Amino acid sequence: MNAQITTARLPLDTRNKLLVLSRIKGKTKSDIIKESLEMYYEHEETEIDSFTLGEPFFGKYGSGESDRAVNYKERIKKKLADRMSNC
Repeated sequence: MNAQITTARLPLDTRNKLLVLSRIKGKTKSDIIKESLEMYYEHEETEIDSFTLGEPFFGKYGSGESDRAVNYKERIKKKLADRMSNC
């Protein structure tokens, strides 16, 4: 394993929590920090914004109408008027 030493300054309360966790788990502080960083990296990699999540579906089910977003109000008014006339 090719390892490098990195130093980080921790607030006293964070350091104390790390020491307690190290004793409870029977692991070194380094092991706990490495595991924590790996969990953080995995979380960041899986966190996907809503645009990226929906991107495969954008434009997939087209209506064939190029002005659909422009005249949506008129379509809604027409649908409501049709419903009212059928009542």
